[in-house]
Amino acid sequence: MKQTPFEAAHAQEWELFEQYLENKKSFDPAEMPERYRRLCQSLALAADRHYSPTLVDRLNRLALRGHHALYQNRRRQTQRVVEFLLAGFPALVRDEWRLVLAGTLLFFGPLLALIAVLQVFPEFVHYLLTPEQIAGFHEMYDPAARRLGMREADTSLFMFGFYIWNNVRIGFQTFAGGLAFGVGSIWFLASNGVVIGAVAGYLTQIGYSETFWSFVSGHSSFELLAIVLSGAAGLRLGMALIAPGNLSRKAALMAAAKPAVRMMYGAALMFFIAAFVEAFWSPLTVVPYRMKITAGIAGWVVLLAYFALAGRARAAR
Repeated sequence: MKQTPFEAAHAQEWELFEQYLENKKSFDPAEMPERYRRLCQSLALAADRHYSPTLVDRLNRLALRGHHALYQNRRRQTQRVVEFLLAGFPALVRDEWRLVLAGTLLFFGPLLALIAVLQVFPEFVHYLLTPEQIAGFHEMYDPAARRLGMREADTSLFMFGFYIWNNVRIGFQTFAGGLAFGVGSIWFLASNGVVIGAVAGYLTQIGYSETFWSFVSGHSSFELLAIVLSGAAGLRLGMALIAPGNLSRKAALMAAAKPAVRMMYGAALMFFIAAFVEAFWSPLTVVPYRMKITAGIAGWVVLLAYFALAGRARAAR
């Protein structure tokens, strides 16, 4: 292809790219990487075909400016992520404290109640768990087991993948359930609290408390609070549908989705951390029981302090 038709075919795209570099927002920033690749391809073709030095120099200057803008934008994105984790996420949780409190009561209420009930009426577990499930938990938390919370044939890496999948499933169900006017989120919060409470209460009652609590202590703070936050985010969607105010339900849902999705970003990271700890730390039997319990308590203290205090100084400034 000769230079003139080549320029005619790409002139508009180059012009839009140049306008974008001049902060005229000629296209969506998400298109920048793809448009930059096409510009570099045009530069390579122009140089290879020995087009005029004027054209090659122009494309080269655009490519250099585009490279700078692209990677500067990526640094800004990284900075925004860091700022969200250090201040934005805990501030968002505090702003939504009513929904977080509701999620806490719906989840931890049944969980703690069942732990207490099963110490007095252990047979009640059979109304909540199947015989196969009970037998599986016996195997996973047997004090004689070499590794806790997993079958002998399973590897830590395999379990890491399984825990990520399981946590994503629980978090997504609890969050998306809010689209059913909040009923789904309420159900998944309460039902997960019931199941976890039943397992914890039963294993504690039969004398497996040391193996069970040493296993769950390390990752419990991240996983359980992530479930609560997923429920709170889902309840935010449900409230928008139940009481949209002066907005249409669609508009109210769109407005509620922004903080809800941001909360889910933080919850997703917590689920990931929980899966990592659960796969590589929690099963270890060589670590003393007291050390694992101490680490677990420290995790709760640090995480609660993070949500209570992080970002307050920045907000005050």
